[in-house]
Amino acid sequence: MPDICMNLTIGGSASSVFEAVSSAEGLNAWWTLESAGEPQQGSSYRLYFGPGYDWRAKVTECSAGRSIEWTVTRADADWTGTRVSVRLEDADGRVLVRFCHAGWAQCNDHFRRSTYCWAMYLRLLKRYVERGEIVPYRERTGQ
Repeated sequence: MPDICMNLTIGGSASSVFEAVSSAEGLNAWWTLESAGEPQQGSSYRLYFGPGYDWRAKVTECSAGRSIEWTVTRADADWTGTRVSVRLEDADGRVLVRFCHAGWAQCNDHFRRSTYCWAMYLRLLKRYVERGEIVPYRERTGQ
């Protein structure tokens, strides 16, 4: 099974990055149109990207301020059952972000498009945490 894995560093604290990747306000600033959920193992998240894209995920791992992993429970066929994880490590006054979207069934066109989109979204996460910048939802991936 192919996985999308990327590392990046972000200026700031692990707690600020964790807030950006686990709170509704943070997720809405760089990824989702609307989201809801609590960063606690077993809780459910709503990940809304517009009509026809009202997805759900369950927190399967969570260590406050350090890591979170969701298993996608309702989405399109390619995403359902995949796992999205963010793990944070201190790195000389910065935060090393280890991102992975794992468990894809195949390396198809959707996988390739999602790889590109994740790279764009992670860039927006970095800009949000470091600069407080929020790019309007419709302009986020530039597709």
